[in-house]
Amino acid sequence: MARLTVLCGVLLLSAAIAPAQQDLTLQVQLHYTGSGTVDATHKIFVALWDSADFGSAPPTDVKSATSKNGVVTFSNVKKTPTYMSAAYDPTGHWDGASGPPPAGSSLGMYSKAPPKPDPIDIAPGKIAKVTITFDDAVKVR
Repeated sequence: MARLTVLCGVLLLSAAIAPAQQDLTLQVQLHYTGSGTVDATHKIFVALWDSADFGSAPPTDVKSATSKNGVVTFSNVKKTPTYMSAAYDPTGHWDGASGPPPAGSSLGMYSKAPPKPDPIDIAPGKIAKVTITFDDAVKVR
């Protein structure tokens, strides 16, 4: 009986927590001021991460923009806080998901004090809005 009580408590707690982690939406405004041409072939890819340690696991989601001042929206974000990076593909051959950005890619992140990324908290039922501004100062070698 004690195990059943504990199990019911865990299930109720899980049910209470699960809705709080649903309906998480993040809108990202991009401002790429670098010299590269951004278009349908040469995109800016925005990646969401569960951790500030971008190399510890693959991104949880990746979206692309086809203009220097594009907007991407992530619906159904799985975890908050989340972290975000951006990479401009100058080659036109990277898909944003098949490994790291190619050499020459310009990099950016959501951060007030780079190179440390800032967490993005998302309230359930609300749209969190953030901006990433980056240029060609930091590139993949």
